[in-house]
Amino acid sequence: MAIEITVPTLGESVADATVARWIKKTGEPVAADEPVVELETDKVTLEVPAPAAGTLGEITAAEGATVEVGAILAMLNEGAAPAAAPAPAAPAATPA
Repeated sequence: MAIEITVPTLGESVADATVARWIKKTGEPVAADEPVVELETDKVTLEVPAPAAGTLGEITAAEGATVEVGAILAMLNEGAAPAAAPAPAAPAATPA
């Protein structure tokens, strides 16, 4: 299931922010509460965490874009990230 990553409330009288940089890239695994994007306002720089564990999907707000509170920044494909393929087991030793 896809979850929206949105611009959080930024504080009194702050209505928008600029996407400073994406910490994670599309397709990368993300843990719950792990920072995925950095936003800047005229008063503060903040990191937006992932709302759940999963894989970062489509990024809808490019670096440098101005975004309003509540705007969708990206989509998160919820669920465990694909596990790496297990290493092949060593062959059993044959008796001599």
